[in-house]
Amino acid sequence: MTVLVAGAGVAGLVTALTLAEAGHSVRIVDKAAGFGPSACSWYAGGMLAPWIEAATQDAVVKRRGVTAIDWWAERVPVTRNGSLVVAPGRDSSELARFARRAEAFEWLDGEAIAALEPDLAGRFSKALFFADEAHLDPRQALVALQARLAVRGVTVEYGADLAAEMKRHGGTVIDCRGMAAKPELPALRGVRGEMLIVRCADISLSRPVRLIHPRFPCYVVPRGDGHFMIGATQYESERRGPVTVRGTVDLLNALYALHPGFAEAEVIETGADLRPAFPDNLPRVVSDGRVIHANGLFRHGFLLSPAVARDVCEVMDGRQAEFSHVPDRQRQSA
Repeated sequence: MTVLVAGAGVAGLVTALTLAEAGHSVRIVDKAAGFGPSACSWYAGGMLAPWIEAATQDAVVKRRGVTAIDWWAERVPVTRNGSLVVAPGRDSSELARFARRAEAFEWLDGEAIAALEPDLAGRFSKALFFADEAHLDPRQALVALQARLAVRGVTVEYGADLAAEMKRHGGTVIDCRGMAAKPELPALRGVRGEMLIVRCADISLSRPVRLIHPRFPCYVVPRGDGHFMIGATQYESERRGPVTVRGTVDLLNALYALHPGFAEAEVIETGADLRPAFPDNLPRVVSDGRVIHANGLFRHGFLLSPAVARDVCEVMDGRQAEFSHVPDRQRQSA
């Protein structure tokens, strides 16, 4: 029996490919008119940074996320140059506090920073270098996943009525719709994030650079050809719509703090969307009859989607998985 995957964001595509690689017949449907900015994944940073995340997230994020680097590298272009964490001089104590919560890094002085990133020479006296981390371009990665699925005869059916398709399908449905699944997953909430993409030919970076920020994890990710993604604000809000003045100013201030040369950068794209998250900010695989919900990846879509997909396979085989979760109504009745 064919497995229906509803939603063609990173969770849906990774799950569909994992199922197809395991020998399942798969069909993917999505409500969007075509590939583009309708999915939260479109605005992702694409950082595969399990050790940095360990400083602020539950330990399971690092433990399940570590294997994602190899999973992605075996299937799409991945850059394995590590990650750098820096802070302005006034926030050096915050960098030290971050280091006490992190692992698998080395301290760098100003000379070592300049050796890694020449354009940051003289900008920072200390940094944390996470040599084993990686990053990818999310949009290119999603295209590559679709290409791998197409080789197996699976293409995304865009413009679908997801509710009707899920109801009509007689077999197993994997619900990867993100925030659209909130009626079935009432504990799901949206966490608003905003991002920018700029073009600056005068500055070059070889790896993601995170800047310690008092309100949100700010990062600058090189995308090649002088393009950089800057993200991402984090607001407990389910308001959709364009980027805000506050978010834009925060991101641009962080970019300028990283290097004043970015003042001449061109802002070529802005974006905002809602990250689907549960109260503990961890994903859940919820089996509800013939529907299995895979949701709540928060800001770890690319880092944790391979682990979530593996757990979906476990649940389909009737086994418990680490991210397995009982449906809310069953918990309430119990």
